[in-house]
Amino acid sequence: MTAVQETTEWIEDAELGAGYLQRTFDLGEDPDGERSPVVATLVKRVATSRKKVRGAVLYVHGFTDYFFQAEVADFFADRGFAFYALDLRKCGRSRRPGQTPHHVSDLALYDDELDRALKVVREETAVPVVLMGHSTGGLIVPLWLSRIAGRAGGVEAAGITGLILNSPWFDLQGSPWMRSVGTQAIRAVAKIKPLDVMKLPKTAVYGDSLAITRFGEWTYNLDFKPLEGCDITYGWINAVRRGHAALHRGLDIQVPALVMRSARTWYGREFGPAAVTSDTVLDVRQIARWSGCLGDHTWVVPIDGAKHDVFLSQADAREQAFATVDAWLTDRGLV
Repeated sequence: MTAVQETTEWIEDAELGAGYLQRTFDLGEDPDGERSPVVATLVKRVATSRKKVRGAVLYVHGFTDYFFQAEVADFFADRGFAFYALDLRKCGRSRRPGQTPHHVSDLALYDDELDRALKVVREETAVPVVLMGHSTGGLIVPLWLSRIAGRAGGVEAAGITGLILNSPWFDLQGSPWMRSVGTQAIRAVAKIKPLDVMKLPKTAVYGDSLAITRFGEWTYNLDFKPLEGCDITYGWINAVRRGHAALHRGLDIQVPALVMRSARTWYGREFGPAAVTSDTVLDVRQIARWSGCLGDHTWVVPIDGAKHDVFLSQADAREQAFATVDAWLTDRGLV
Protein backbone atom coordinates (compact mmCIF):
# COMPACT_ATOMS: atom_id res chain seq x y z
CA MET A 1 0.00 0.00 0.00
CA THR A 2 1.24 3.50 -0.78
CA ALA A 3 2.21 5.82 2.05
CA VAL A 4 -0.65 7.83 3.50
CA GLN A 5 -0.10 11.56 3.82
CA GLU A 6 -2.43 13.81 5.77
CA THR A 7 -3.54 17.08 4.19
CA THR A 8 -3.92 19.87 6.70
CA GLU A 9 -5.18 22.80 4.64
CA TRP A 10 -8.77 23.94 5.07
CA ILE A 11 -10.34 25.36 1.90
CA GLU A 12 -13.82 26.69 1.19
CA ASP A 13 -16.34 23.90 0.75
CA ALA A 14 -17.52 23.82 -2.85
CA GLU A 15 -20.91 22.38 -1.92
CA LEU A 16 -22.05 24.66 0.91
CA GLY A 17 -19.88 27.65 0.05
CA ALA A 18 -19.16 30.58 2.34
CA GLY A 19 -19.28 29.67 6.00
CA TYR A 20 -18.06 26.10 5.46
CA LEU A 21 -14.57 24.69 5.02
CA GLN A 22 -13.32 21.25 4.01
CA ARG A 23 -10.11 19.24 4.18
CA THR A 24 -9.21 15.88 2.73
CA PHE A 25 -7.73 12.78 4.35
CA ASP A 26 -5.59 10.69 1.98
CA LEU A 27 -6.35 7.08 2.88
CA GLY A 28 -3.96 5.52 0.36
CA GLU A 29 -4.74 2.59 -1.91
CA ASP A 30 -8.17 1.04 -1.68
CA PRO A 31 -8.12 -2.19 0.37
CA ASP A 32 -11.07 -3.30 -1.77
CA GLY A 33 -8.97 -3.04 -4.93
CA GLU A 34 -10.61 -0.11 -6.68
CA ARG A 35 -8.76 2.82 -8.17
CA SER A 36 -6.77 5.07 -5.83
CA PRO A 37 -6.70 7.52 -4.24
CA VAL A 38 -9.19 6.67 -1.54
CA VAL A 39 -10.00 9.81 0.40
CA ALA A 40 -12.42 11.10 3.00
CA THR A 41 -13.57 14.69 3.40
CA LEU A 42 -14.09 16.53 6.67
CA VAL A 43 -16.37 19.57 6.53
CA LYS A 44 -16.72 22.17 9.27
CA ARG A 45 -19.00 25.11 9.86
CA VAL A 46 -17.01 28.29 10.40
CA ALA A 47 -17.70 29.78 13.82
CA THR A 48 -19.38 33.18 13.68
CA SER A 49 -19.39 33.81 17.43
CA ARG A 50 -16.47 34.47 19.75
CA LYS A 51 -18.15 32.88 22.75
CA LYS A 52 -16.47 29.86 24.27
CA VAL A 53 -17.24 26.55 22.56
CA ARG A 54 -18.94 24.16 25.01
CA GLY A 55 -18.73 21.03 22.86
CA ALA A 56 -18.32 19.67 19.36
CA VAL A 57 -20.41 17.51 17.03
CA LEU A 58 -19.11 15.05 14.44
CA TYR A 59 -21.81 13.98 11.94
CA VAL A 60 -21.74 10.89 9.68
CA HIS A 61 -24.16 10.51 6.75
CA GLY A 62 -25.96 7.47 5.39
CA PHE A 63 -26.12 5.55 2.09
CA THR A 64 -26.78 7.61 -1.05
CA ASP A 65 -25.97 10.64 1.03
CA TYR A 66 -23.42 13.23 2.03
CA PHE A 67 -23.46 16.22 4.36
CA PHE A 68 -25.56 19.16 3.19
CA GLN A 69 -27.95 19.68 6.14
CA ALA A 70 -26.81 23.18 7.08
CA GLU A 71 -29.83 23.67 9.36
CA VAL A 72 -28.47 20.93 11.62
CA ALA A 73 -25.09 22.65 11.78
CA ASP A 74 -26.77 25.99 12.56
CA PHE A 75 -28.82 24.41 15.35
CA PHE A 76 -25.73 23.16 17.15
CA ALA A 77 -23.72 26.30 16.49
CA ASP A 78 -26.48 28.36 18.09
CA ARG A 79 -26.03 26.24 21.21
CA GLY A 80 -22.28 26.71 21.40
CA PHE A 81 -21.10 23.59 19.58
CA ALA A 82 -18.41 23.43 16.92
CA PHE A 83 -19.87 21.41 14.05
CA TYR A 84 -18.04 18.95 11.78
CA ALA A 85 -19.30 16.39 9.27
CA LEU A 86 -17.49 13.59 7.48
CA ASP A 87 -18.09 12.41 3.92
CA LEU A 88 -16.85 8.81 4.06
CA ARG A 89 -14.67 7.21 1.38
CA LYS A 90 -16.34 6.88 -2.05
CA CYS A 91 -19.27 9.00 -0.85
CA GLY A 92 -20.29 12.53 -1.81
CA ARG A 93 -17.29 14.87 -1.86
CA SER A 94 -14.97 11.90 -1.37
CA ARG A 95 -15.89 9.86 -4.44
CA ARG A 96 -13.23 9.71 -7.14
CA PRO A 97 -13.33 8.50 -10.78
CA GLY A 98 -13.38 4.73 -11.10
CA GLN A 99 -14.83 4.14 -7.64
CA THR A 100 -18.13 2.41 -6.95
CA PRO A 101 -20.24 4.80 -4.84
CA HIS A 102 -20.27 3.75 -1.17
CA HIS A 103 -18.69 0.34 -1.81
CA VAL A 104 -16.73 -1.06 1.10
CA SER A 105 -16.26 -4.71 2.11
CA ASP A 106 -16.08 -4.12 5.88
CA LEU A 107 -17.62 -1.29 7.89
CA ALA A 108 -14.54 -1.36 10.14
CA LEU A 109 -12.52 0.13 7.26
CA TYR A 110 -14.26 3.42 8.05
CA ASP A 111 -12.40 3.50 11.38
CA ASP A 112 -9.46 5.07 9.54
CA GLU A 113 -11.25 8.25 8.49
CA LEU A 114 -13.39 8.35 11.63
CA ASP A 115 -10.32 8.23 13.85
CA ARG A 116 -8.65 10.96 11.81
CA ALA A 117 -11.71 13.14 11.86
CA LEU A 118 -12.11 12.77 15.62
CA LYS A 119 -8.42 13.61 16.10
CA VAL A 120 -8.84 16.86 14.14
CA VAL A 121 -11.99 17.82 16.04
CA ARG A 122 -10.32 17.21 19.40
CA GLU A 123 -7.13 19.04 18.44
CA GLU A 124 -9.04 22.06 17.15
CA THR A 125 -11.61 22.33 19.91
CA ALA A 126 -10.27 20.51 23.01
CA VAL A 127 -13.89 19.92 24.11
CA PRO A 128 -16.06 16.80 24.50
CA VAL A 129 -17.54 15.44 21.28
CA VAL A 130 -21.08 14.28 20.54
CA LEU A 131 -21.26 11.88 17.61
CA MET A 132 -24.18 11.85 15.16
CA GLY A 133 -25.11 9.21 12.61
CA HIS A 134 -27.92 8.97 10.08
CA SER A 135 -29.23 5.72 8.55
CA THR A 136 -26.18 3.60 7.59
CA GLY A 137 -24.07 6.14 9.46
CA GLY A 138 -26.24 5.29 12.44
CA LEU A 139 -24.91 1.72 12.22
CA ILE A 140 -21.31 2.61 11.37
CA VAL A 141 -20.82 5.00 14.29
CA PRO A 142 -22.00 2.71 17.15
CA LEU A 143 -19.86 -0.13 15.78
CA TRP A 144 -16.87 2.22 15.74
CA LEU A 145 -17.67 3.38 19.27
CA SER A 146 -17.79 -0.21 20.44
CA ARG A 147 -14.30 -0.77 19.04
CA ILE A 148 -13.04 2.44 20.68
CA ALA A 149 -14.42 1.10 23.96
CA GLY A 150 -11.95 -1.78 23.65
CA ARG A 151 -8.96 0.52 23.35
CA ALA A 152 -6.87 1.81 26.25
CA GLY A 153 -8.92 4.36 28.17
CA GLY A 154 -12.05 3.57 26.18
CA VAL A 155 -14.51 6.15 24.91
CA GLU A 156 -13.81 8.56 27.78
CA ALA A 157 -10.16 8.86 26.78
CA ALA A 158 -11.29 9.55 23.20
CA GLY A 159 -13.25 12.56 24.43
CA ILE A 160 -16.66 11.33 23.31
CA THR A 161 -19.59 12.21 25.56
CA GLY A 162 -22.73 11.11 23.68
CA LEU A 163 -24.35 9.69 20.57
CA ILE A 164 -27.30 10.97 18.54
CA LEU A 165 -28.80 8.66 15.92
CA ASN A 166 -31.26 9.74 13.24
CA SER A 167 -33.20 6.75 11.82
CA PRO A 168 -30.29 4.32 12.22
CA TRP A 169 -30.21 1.22 10.01
CA PHE A 170 -30.36 -1.51 12.62
CA ASP A 171 -31.72 -4.43 10.53
CA LEU A 172 -32.55 -5.44 6.97
CA GLN A 173 -36.03 -4.35 6.02
CA GLY A 174 -38.36 -6.45 3.88
CA SER A 175 -39.45 -10.08 4.01
CA PRO A 176 -38.19 -12.28 6.86
CA TRP A 177 -36.46 -14.65 4.43
CA MET A 178 -34.10 -11.81 3.43
CA ARG A 179 -32.75 -11.81 6.98
CA SER A 180 -32.06 -15.56 6.90
CA VAL A 181 -31.73 -17.42 3.60
CA GLY A 182 -31.33 -14.18 1.67
CA THR A 183 -28.47 -13.04 3.89
CA GLN A 184 -26.67 -16.37 3.40
CA ALA A 185 -27.03 -15.97 -0.37
CA ILE A 186 -25.66 -12.41 -0.17
CA ARG A 187 -22.67 -13.69 1.80
CA ALA A 188 -21.94 -16.38 -0.78
CA VAL A 189 -22.02 -13.98 -3.74
CA ALA A 190 -19.99 -11.36 -1.84
CA LYS A 191 -17.11 -13.82 -1.47
CA ILE A 192 -16.66 -14.23 -5.22
CA LYS A 193 -18.24 -11.14 -6.81
CA PRO A 194 -18.24 -8.36 -4.20
CA LEU A 195 -18.61 -5.57 -6.76
CA ASP A 196 -21.56 -7.13 -8.57
CA VAL A 197 -24.69 -4.99 -8.26
CA MET A 198 -27.84 -6.47 -6.73
CA LYS A 199 -30.76 -6.42 -9.14
CA LEU A 200 -33.28 -4.61 -7.00
CA PRO A 201 -36.26 -2.51 -8.09
CA LYS A 202 -35.54 1.18 -7.74
CA THR A 203 -37.87 3.91 -6.63
CA ALA A 204 -37.50 7.68 -6.37
CA VAL A 205 -40.20 8.07 -3.71
CA TYR A 206 -37.82 9.16 -0.96
CA GLY A 207 -35.81 11.38 -3.28
CA ASP A 208 -39.02 12.92 -4.62
CA SER A 209 -40.09 13.75 -1.06
CA LEU A 210 -36.86 15.67 -0.46
CA ALA A 211 -35.76 17.41 -3.63
CA ILE A 212 -37.08 20.88 -4.39
CA THR A 213 -37.06 19.87 -8.06
CA ARG A 214 -39.78 17.31 -7.21
CA PHE A 215 -42.11 17.57 -4.18
CA GLY A 216 -39.70 18.51 -1.40
CA GLU A 217 -38.03 21.67 -0.13
CA TRP A 218 -34.33 20.83 -0.22
CA THR A 219 -31.61 21.69 -2.71
CA TYR A 220 -28.67 19.30 -2.89
CA ASN A 221 -26.24 17.65 -5.31
CA LEU A 222 -28.12 14.98 -7.26
CA ASP A 223 -24.84 13.45 -8.45
CA PHE A 224 -23.98 12.73 -4.82
CA LYS A 225 -27.54 11.86 -3.79
CA PRO A 226 -29.49 10.62 -6.85
CA LEU A 227 -33.26 10.49 -6.55
CA GLU A 228 -33.42 6.71 -7.13
CA GLY A 229 -30.43 5.97 -4.91
CA CYS A 230 -27.04 4.42 -5.63
CA ASP A 231 -26.50 0.84 -6.74
CA ILE A 232 -26.06 -1.71 -3.96
CA THR A 233 -23.14 -4.12 -4.30
CA TYR A 234 -23.09 -7.58 -2.76
CA GLY A 235 -19.87 -6.76 -0.92
CA TRP A 236 -21.34 -3.63 0.65
CA ILE A 237 -24.65 -5.20 1.76
CA ASN A 238 -22.71 -8.14 3.19
CA ALA A 239 -20.64 -5.70 5.24
CA VAL A 240 -23.86 -4.10 6.48
CA ARG A 241 -25.37 -7.47 7.42
CA ARG A 242 -22.26 -8.36 9.40
CA GLY A 243 -22.64 -5.01 11.12
CA HIS A 244 -26.26 -5.78 11.93
CA ALA A 245 -25.23 -9.12 13.45
CA ALA A 246 -22.63 -7.41 15.66
CA LEU A 247 -25.21 -4.87 16.84
CA HIS A 248 -27.77 -7.58 17.60
CA ARG A 249 -25.27 -9.33 19.84
CA GLY A 250 -25.11 -6.13 21.89
CA LEU A 251 -22.59 -3.29 21.88
CA ASP A 252 -20.68 -1.48 24.60
CA ILE A 253 -20.63 2.14 23.43
CA GLN A 254 -19.98 3.56 26.94
CA VAL A 255 -21.98 6.78 26.35
CA PRO A 256 -25.67 7.77 26.51
CA ALA A 257 -27.51 7.65 23.20
CA LEU A 258 -30.52 9.38 21.66
CA VAL A 259 -32.30 7.47 18.90
CA MET A 260 -34.87 9.34 16.80
CA ARG A 261 -37.10 7.77 14.17
CA SER A 262 -40.35 8.39 12.40
CA ALA A 263 -43.55 7.21 14.04
CA ARG A 264 -44.42 5.12 10.99
CA THR A 265 -43.12 3.39 7.89
CA TRP A 266 -44.76 3.63 4.48
CA TYR A 267 -43.56 1.78 1.41
CA GLY A 268 -44.94 2.78 -1.96
CA ARG A 269 -43.70 2.43 -5.51
CA GLU A 270 -45.11 5.82 -6.51
CA PHE A 271 -45.06 9.11 -4.63
CA GLY A 272 -48.06 9.78 -2.41
CA PRO A 273 -49.01 12.05 0.53
CA ALA A 274 -47.72 9.52 3.09
CA ALA A 275 -44.22 9.89 1.66
CA VAL A 276 -43.78 13.25 3.37
CA THR A 277 -44.87 12.06 6.84
CA SER A 278 -43.31 8.57 7.01
CA ASP A 279 -40.04 6.70 6.76
CA THR A 280 -40.12 5.32 3.21
CA VAL A 281 -36.70 3.66 3.55
CA LEU A 282 -36.51 1.71 6.83
CA ASP A 283 -38.90 -0.23 9.05
CA VAL A 284 -39.21 1.90 12.18
CA ARG A 285 -40.29 -1.16 14.21
CA GLN A 286 -36.84 -2.62 13.66
CA ILE A 287 -35.21 0.58 14.89
CA ALA A 288 -37.34 0.42 18.03
CA ARG A 289 -36.58 -3.27 18.52
CA TRP A 290 -32.79 -3.07 18.31
CA SER A 291 -32.11 0.29 19.97
CA GLY A 292 -31.67 -1.44 23.31
CA CYS A 293 -28.53 -3.08 21.94
CA LEU A 294 -26.72 0.24 22.37
CA GLY A 295 -26.81 0.04 26.15
CA ASP A 296 -28.82 1.03 29.19
CA HIS A 297 -28.72 4.82 28.72
CA THR A 298 -30.71 5.20 25.54
CA TRP A 299 -33.63 7.48 24.73
CA VAL A 300 -35.75 6.23 21.83
CA VAL A 301 -38.09 8.92 20.52
CA PRO A 302 -40.56 8.56 17.64
CA ILE A 303 -41.07 11.82 15.75
CA ASP A 304 -44.61 12.07 14.45
CA GLY A 305 -44.74 12.99 10.77
CA ALA A 306 -41.00 12.54 10.22
CA LYS A 307 -39.35 11.29 7.05
CA HIS A 308 -36.38 8.91 7.00
CA ASP A 309 -34.07 11.83 7.75
CA VAL A 310 -35.95 13.47 10.59
CA PHE A 311 -34.06 16.72 9.96
CA LEU A 312 -35.32 16.86 6.37
CA SER A 313 -38.95 16.44 7.41
CA GLN A 314 -41.67 19.04 7.14
CA ALA A 315 -41.41 21.98 9.53
CA ASP A 316 -43.55 20.62 12.38
CA ALA A 317 -41.76 17.27 12.53
CA ARG A 318 -38.41 19.00 12.16
CA GLU A 319 -39.23 21.22 15.13
CA GLN A 320 -40.12 18.13 17.17
CA ALA A 321 -36.76 16.58 16.29
CA PHE A 322 -34.77 19.65 17.25
CA ALA A 323 -36.77 20.02 20.49
CA THR A 324 -35.97 16.38 21.30
CA VAL A 325 -32.26 16.99 20.78
CA ASP A 326 -32.50 20.08 22.99
CA ALA A 327 -34.16 18.06 25.76
CA TRP A 328 -31.53 15.32 25.51
CA LEU A 329 -28.64 17.80 25.57
CA THR A 330 -30.19 19.49 28.60
CA ASP A 331 -30.64 16.15 30.37
CA ARG A 332 -26.97 15.39 29.68
CA GLY A 333 -25.94 18.78 31.06
CA LEU A 334 -24.48 19.80 27.72
CA VAL A 335 -26.47 23.02 27.30
